[in-house]
Amino acid sequence: MNRTDLLSLDFDTLAALANRGLVKRAAKELDAGAGAVHSEDADGTLHGVFPDGTRVSLPPGAGLDRGACSCGAPGVCRHLLGLVLACQRVADADAPAPGPADWVPWSPADLDDEALSAAVGARAVTSARRTLARGYTARLHHPTAEEPAARAELPTCTVRFPVPAPDGIGHAVTDAATARRGEMIALAVWAFRAATEADPAAPPAQVDVGGSGGWARPGAPELAAAAALLDDLLLDGAAHAGPVLATALRRLRDELSARALHWPAGILTELIEQLDDHAARGARFRAEQYAALITEFHARLRAAGRESGLAASQVLGSGERGDTPLRRIRLTSLGCRISGGPGERTAEVFLGHAGAGTGLVLRRRWESAPGQDPTGPELAARRLAGSTLGAVARGNLVSESASRTPGLSVTIGGSRLASTSVTPVGSAWAELPEPLLVRDFAAHARTLDRLPPYLVRPRTEAGSVHVVEVHEVGTIGYDPAEQRLEATVRDAWGAVGRVSAAHNPYSPGALDVLAECLGGGRGEVRHLSALVRVTGSGLLFDPIAVLTAEGVTVPDLAAPHPGTPAAGSRLVPGLVPRPRDPLAEAMESALTALASAAGLGLRGLGEPARAVIEDSAAALSRTGLSTAARLVRAFLGALREEGPGAAARPWVDAQIHLLCALELHVRAT
Repeated sequence: MNRTDLLSLDFDTLAALANRGLVKRAAKELDAGAGAVHSEDADGTLHGVFPDGTRVSLPPGAGLDRGACSCGAPGVCRHLLGLVLACQRVADADAPAPGPADWVPWSPADLDDEALSAAVGARAVTSARRTLARGYTARLHHPTAEEPAARAELPTCTVRFPVPAPDGIGHAVTDAATARRGEMIALAVWAFRAATEADPAAPPAQVDVGGSGGWARPGAPELAAAAALLDDLLLDGAAHAGPVLATALRRLRDELSARALHWPAGILTELIEQLDDHAARGARFRAEQYAALITEFHARLRAAGRESGLAASQVLGSGERGDTPLRRIRLTSLGCRISGGPGERTAEVFLGHAGAGTGLVLRRRWESAPGQDPTGPELAARRLAGSTLGAVARGNLVSESASRTPGLSVTIGGSRLASTSVTPVGSAWAELPEPLLVRDFAAHARTLDRLPPYLVRPRTEAGSVHVVEVHEVGTIGYDPAEQRLEATVRDAWGAVGRVSAAHNPYSPGALDVLAECLGGGRGEVRHLSALVRVTGSGLLFDPIAVLTAEGVTVPDLAAPHPGTPAAGSRLVPGLVPRPRDPLAEAMESALTALASAAGLGLRGLGEPARAVIEDSAAALSRTGLSTAARLVRAFLGALREEGPGAAARPWVDAQIHLLCALELHVRAT
């Protein structure tokens, strides 16, 4: 048989192209003697005839979706799958499986545009060119003898090439919906091509593609207008921002989203939420967050407009559409966080996408009636994705109605009956790919230490969520002053990581549940999911869920077992309190003073507020942070000598320096 491309389609690939149930049914029929009798034309077209008279055909160089079957079923039917399985069984089943020595280097980049158009269709290629003109970023896994399938992680989906090019392009697997499959395959091929052109000998694992259309120029009208509006906001302050300014922010947010400038659009969305909360005197307004958002917008524009080593698509947005509908997708829940405020609660369910090797977040918000303040365990019974929040937060989720955004958030539609199902998580955590699964603490710390500052990193909502393999739990302690539980864990090589969890007022028993899990009260700890960051002493884990011998426990949604000792009873002398950090305190104090100025507005900044900023500059000088002190004083000098309008840029300069310096300091200590 000349169709060697079909021999590389294993069970998982066939299941991804159709679904597991159809593949199992086709295999069962073949075992029962009801398989296809196949033949091959001179041009490579494959034909099959089943005992019931059903006829199928598969043209050369095409995926299963381009095949024809007389059964009339839409998409890839069981007969097309049965034809592939029958061919595989006949093709010398006794031959030894190919090993690394038989592997021939290849890349999707080997495919030219003419062959690409023939494989996915000219319309899909034309649509993909519009994204190419805007530019996008892709993370790539180049084929190796050990892992021969190529894989491209695009902003809103993943494309995998299990069969070498050129014959295997039609068999590419993507989690994008069928309508956008061809477009995503084209974008993935061009990403591999860009990597090969950048370095043929050692193609990079991350590449920025296209962008010739100038969609992300820092001088783009929408970006310039937004920057000017944020300057006005800084001058007036959150306290004096009226409805006209909020309306202008919403309009610019929508324009930025339409141009696929997702990160600046996301900043404006959060700023609008902060302003709305301030106007309503809500508890969610945070002056430091408000100031950091204004700073982040300006920092991204500066980084995109200079030779910073970061592509504009990384700093300003992916260039991809706002969201991409996904076909049938399997996600593994990594736990849930509960947050909220007066009259509302928000659940963030973190999900691992094994096929993409990345984390996603599913968010749901509930309004509460006056006088009702539901806690996490009470929210666990609320409905979500056709099940309950508690079940979704602890299980595997399979959905046919999901969409994914460039910010790695996911939405689940409910328009189709039984389009989403939830099953027990089982061993799925241990089967997640690296780096979503962290086994080596030291290696992951080195990876995190190389990241650019958060002010210019992609705004992925679950980018820091990982599953951590735990080989030993060490000391467990509780700091009653900070209401914080801390523990140490070790990996298989003996490296130590620190678990640190703060009290959550919306799930008051969460620390007790966490202490119970880490202390062995629910069986041996095997894995934990956490928000992971790096410090000078190693990895720091902010835990979300724990996998023990009893299964997955989500502290924010669980209640302690009866008789469980309170977290405070597990205090280990000497573990806490942590020593003072004069450098961090000086920087945090200066950031608080500058944030207060932004909240009040530079036009209305009185002498008491200016005195606080001057004191913070003096504290920076005393701790040796002379550059930071100089920048803060430059802001005050511009304010006094030239007026508020001239002080906006020095304020941003000081903010950028302090936020980056504090982040780097935390990484190093």
